Amino acid sequence: MKFISTENMRSLVSMPEAITAMRSIFGELSSGKSIMPVRSVSTFGEMMLLYKPSYSPINNYAAVKLLTQVESNPTRGLPMIQGLVFLMDSTNGNLLAMMDGKFITALRTGAASGLATEVLSRPDSTIAAIFGAGVQGATQLEAVCAVRPIKKAYIFDLNAKAAEAYAQQQSEKLGIHVYVAESLDVLREADVICTATGARAPLFQASQLKPNVHINAIGSFRPHMQELPPEWVSSAKIYVDHVESCLAETGDLLIPISKGLMTRQHILGEIGEVVNGTLDGRMSPNEKTLFKSVGVAVQDLAAAALVYEKALAQGCGTEVTL
Repeated sequence: MKFISTENMRSLVSMPEAITAMRSIFGELSSGKSIMPVRSVSTFGEMMLLYKPSYSPINNYAAVKLLTQVESNPTRGLPMIQGLVFLMDSTNGNLLAMMDGKFITALRTGAASGLATEVLSRPDSTIAAIFGAGVQGATQLEAVCAVRPIKKAYIFDLNAKAAEAYAQQQSEKLGIHVYVAESLDVLREADVICTATGARAPLFQASQLKPNVHINAIGSFRPHMQELPPEWVSSAKIYVDHVESCLAETGDLLIPISKGLMTRQHILGEIGEVVNGTLDGRMSPNEKTLFKSVGVAVQDLAAAALVYEKALAQGCGTEVTL
């Protein structure tokens, strides 16, 4: 088995490569070629344990991601999300690789939003707003910048120091102006918004947004979690990563449905259907679009396979015998 460190992974895979991998795997998922049970989530005190298996017959890989999530960890100086991804050869069951689940999660989640931004947002989008200054928020902005000519971004976070550090780091890394948002009023400028928080109530009001904004909402993955105002959700064109998973898990959709503001049929379909050409994406510059993602296991498989194949080609990683 090959152990691939986070340092190795950062040097091996670029965000555009990860976006390409997400395009392929989402197309595969929506065409029914991959197998992916709805993930299992168990709660033990403050900790959530997530188990996410998947299988792709296209490249004969299987993967399992084991994650823990503790929402209060950042106050302890610890990551909110921790875990491992295991990649296997599905033809013989061999364990091929083990890698850091935090990095894989951030990479594939950002790449999914990058893909959605590419096919759903206005091509002339130049201003972004990010909610959440953590690892997820960083890859969200990186991915949006990879597919749109972003010149300026705003960062929102309850932790002022984290927001300031994010603004400085991302400005230097991406070569754009990133500002700590002082008011929700700046949302009227944003062409693309990414929400990557653990919020349980809407982060803003519908009236504070551009009428043709595109939103990537990735934080709400439990029925009680909610980042978006229900009235905005019900008026947008909604695309998801996986219909079954989203309808089982995210409050951003379940709450508007429970309030009678929309039905399940309001969800147009999956981003993989847009990629496959079986579902239209944005049809007009005036439309408001939403990509709602809870994160699905085939994304981890695709990202892990990309990392593993790059590591093999470049001779990276440490061989481990169990």
